[in-house]
Amino acid sequence: MNDFIRADLYRYVPGPFSIKNLFIGLRSQGFRYMFFKRKLEACKRKGIRWLLLKIVLRHYTYKYGFQIGAKIGRGFYIGHFGTIVISSEAVIGENCNVASGVTIGVTRRGKEKGAPVVGNNVWIGTNAVIVGGIKIGNNVLVAPGAFVNFSVPDNSIVIGNPGIIKPSVEATYGYINNQWHDNPK
Repeated sequence: MNDFIRADLYRYVPGPFSIKNLFIGLRSQGFRYMFFKRKLEACKRKGIRWLLLKIVLRHYTYKYGFQIGAKIGRGFYIGHFGTIVISSEAVIGENCNVASGVTIGVTRRGKEKGAPVVGNNVWIGTNAVIVGGIKIGNNVLVAPGAFVNFSVPDNSIVIGNPGIIKPSVEATYGYINNQWHDNPK
């Protein structure tokens, strides 16, 4: 089993990998979507398997409203069912949580032209918008409804629209559970 899928599963169903835990995880829309996304990404060539995975992933894209094209690290967690749009040009680190209504997108003009790079251990709340060629540091909480079009340093909380940065060493404490590096492999 792909290490990325194991890490994602651990975020939904903590404990050692088992077929039982896999089936429990597949009951969650977020894990189910990411399972097929990871399987499709692992396909080396375009054949029947690739086509079937592409069809299944497309089905779940329409069914759940998830449009996730980004390069994503281990332990990705989708907290709630609902529309999520993440650009294929964005990069997301490990142990990140995303809630419904989140948009992580590209800006095609201006000073911050490009796609966001999101660090590790980042929690992104409902209806948050992150756009532009910016960097979101590690251990950052982006509050629900926040609009972020500027870089955010490590250990911070971003609140409001326009976003305001509040330094906090424990920014994501209690928000990101079952982190993959906590797994005793």
